[in-house]
Amino acid sequence: MGFFDRLREGLSRTKQQIVGRFDEIVQRADSAEQRTRPVDVDTVEALEELLVSADVGIAATERIVTAVKAKSRRGESLRDLVKDEIREVFDSVVAATPANGRRPHVTLIVGVNGTGKTTTVGKLANLLKSEGHQPLICAADTFRAAAVEQLEIWAQRAGVDIVRAKDGSDPAAVVFDAIQSGKARNRNPILIDTAGRLHNRVNLMNELEKIRRVAARAAEGAPHEVLLVLDATVGQNGVEQAREFTSVAGVTGIVLTKLDGTAKGGVAVAIANDLKLPIKYVGVGEGLDDLIPFSAQEYVDALFQEKW
Repeated sequence: MGFFDRLREGLSRTKQQIVGRFDEIVQRADSAEQRTRPVDVDTVEALEELLVSADVGIAATERIVTAVKAKSRRGESLRDLVKDEIREVFDSVVAATPANGRRPHVTLIVGVNGTGKTTTVGKLANLLKSEGHQPLICAADTFRAAAVEQLEIWAQRAGVDIVRAKDGSDPAAVVFDAIQSGKARNRNPILIDTAGRLHNRVNLMNELEKIRRVAARAAEGAPHEVLLVLDATVGQNGVEQAREFTSVAGVTGIVLTKLDGTAKGGVAVAIANDLKLPIKYVGVGEGLDDLIPFSAQEYVDALFQEKW
């Protein structure tokens, strides 16, 4: 099954939530006599309600609806207008410039407990290996033995190396050792799994900052990427949590997990609009291969295409 098909399946609950109502709105707005007029009040209100119910968020909804109203006289289909404006939300996000040529490329994986962070590390390692890379996993969540054991299982399934230490070891020291080991074994990239933490836990955020400093000593410019793992099923609550988290963690991109388990798939739009961060990957299932690169075009097509 291709990436698009898996993304489409992952968004099936969200599409079921909105498809009938959206088709009704489109049919009403796309009559010949309506296409050359501004969108009427009833259509605007219905569209706003629909987008908010899919967890697109207030700010992004207002942005999309305002743009659709401004362009509605052009004779374009309302469906195409909405799709174009959602793509524009994603396209307006400027991704951080990748640290090209840095070997090993060090990626820090961060997030709160319960988002699927540890499984994401294993799935990402598998994806990168399938693309021809030789990743190495660093188990820097040293205070939760179950996390290390879980990560070892994922590493075995993906067929990649893992560096771990004794329970209770200094996470920053484990990161340093992993980067050194990666250099010696010619492994690239290095994926660092960190302990789940909340942005308001000062001691844990200080620990994360220490990890960043130590990584920079072990490899120039490290960490070269910081991915924040968000759970799609919590919708707007995740966006609010992430807003505070990104301000202290130096996040460069988002991994949106559990997209297949929610009707709130529109939260991807809210993330791009509100956080101004690119969504790099999405989780669409529990299997080893169920983490896929995010494509704005495929996301919009999967969500709003007329027939599957």
